[in-house]
Amino acid sequence: MCLCFLQMEEKELLRQHIAKTALLTDEQFEYLFSHFKPLSFKKGQTVISEGDKVDCEYFVISGCLKAFFINDEIKMYILQFAMPTWWTSDYAALYNDTRATINIDCITDAEILCLSSSDREKLCSELHQLEHFFRWRTNRGYIASQKRLLSFMNNDTKKRYEELLALYPQLYNLVPKHLIAAYLGVSRETLSRLYASN
Repeated sequence: MCLCFLQMEEKELLRQHIAKTALLTDEQFEYLFSHFKPLSFKKGQTVISEGDKVDCEYFVISGCLKAFFINDEIKMYILQFAMPTWWTSDYAALYNDTRATINIDCITDAEILCLSSSDREKLCSELHQLEHFFRWRTNRGYIASQKRLLSFMNNDTKKRYEELLALYPQLYNLVPKHLIAAYLGVSRETLSRLYASN
């Protein structure tokens, strides 16, 4: 695919995403877009590894990424799947200027846009609409995390599975079942039983 076409596609997706919350002039959007760096990753490639210095966040254009943690027993816990128009990073490391405590890699080939923390802060100080957009986005992320935590506290595995299926049906064609099991905090066998019962 032509690089110029890819850039047009990236621009349009980002612009539509931001326009839901912040209206920018053409000039303002071009200025914003100039601060993003396009990156391409292959399936299985790592974006962030535990211990890395983290100074960017990532906007997904195409493909699917996962943010995950592996404990001392080598058990994987998935914190987030990131599909097109989603953002991902190790936000604790990004905002606290510490080393990464999670990993992010690509479930599929992926095209993403990278925005550095310093550029985000500069853009927010220069364009009030962008400050509003990033605050809105952060708030939505917090709400989603809170809902997920409450679901873990209150719902059984079947209910959590049904919630995920209702919210993100595309995941089930995109993400291997063992990763969905890791997201739900169950074994692959338990997930297989839930599949069979639906």
